[in-house]
Amino acid sequence: MSWQKIVVETQTEAIEAISNILMTHGAEGVEIDDSAELAHYQPADATVMVKEDDIVHRLSGAAVTGYFANEIDLQPMTETIQAEVDQLAEFGLDAHPGTVSVQSVADADWATEWQKYYHPVRVTRHITVVPKWEEYQPVQSDEEVIVLDPGMAFGTGTHPTTKLMMQALEVVVRGGESVIDLGTGSGVLGIAARLLGADDILGTDIDEVAVKSAQGNVDLNPKAADMQLIVSDLLKDVPDKKYDIVIANMLAEVLDMLIPDVTNILQPDGYLLLSGIYYDKRDQMISALTAQGLVVEQSMKLGDWYGIIAKFKNEDD
Repeated sequence: MSWQKIVVETQTEAIEAISNILMTHGAEGVEIDDSAELAHYQPADATVMVKEDDIVHRLSGAAVTGYFANEIDLQPMTETIQAEVDQLAEFGLDAHPGTVSVQSVADADWATEWQKYYHPVRVTRHITVVPKWEEYQPVQSDEEVIVLDPGMAFGTGTHPTTKLMMQALEVVVRGGESVIDLGTGSGVLGIAARLLGADDILGTDIDEVAVKSAQGNVDLNPKAADMQLIVSDLLKDVPDKKYDIVIANMLAEVLDMLIPDVTNILQPDGYLLLSGIYYDKRDQMISALTAQGLVVEQSMKLGDWYGIIAKFKNEDD
């Protein structure tokens, strides 16, 4: 099969949003080339998802590439994508230069070629993410393995925002908790919660394609087979119940819309785990949480990104 690609030149903070734009428009896979990633590589003797020696690092900015079947007419699509990229400035995201271009793909089977860059990575103390084509055996008795198809949906566990949420889950999960993962993407955080001992997991996403992709990843992880997935715009279609843990790894502007209503689905003494917060949005996010009666128990930083663990205190506390 022949392929073509749309390449968006941008900045680190806009990568997640642009990746989501490309996937929403039907990209079969998304490739990220981010100059900031060089600062986060592990030592050469560690197992990493992307091998440093295999990649020529860019010196500034980032590029997000979406791959599409050759028979698709991409020119009309690029106009829509360009408009959506330009609109990111309204959400406080620096996407410059924000150029969108269509490029041909060399005659190679990219669908398997790009797999050479993906390998098992120990994301946290207890969680290792493994691409589905790799053979891997845990090296420690308390190590949990998440098997993912990185080409199915954005969110492979290696981005700083996802790592922060996995670390937060290790902090708060004790076993038996009910969890809702809002904006589940690839489903990796819901799966992680299940492997750490949580119960009654629900993942939601506004994008039906993402929900189908997440289901594919759930199917790759039998321990998470009872995780449920639904299409929902934030809290619009979620069940009328309260959860012990609410996970939301989204743009700060979307989190702003979520926070005023999140206590409606959060148990007293329940935890809200947030990520997708760029460094210049952290203080604003903490103020919004405080205004809703949520207490920030921990602020976590990785690169330019923050994650927050907040608790919905019982009125009697």
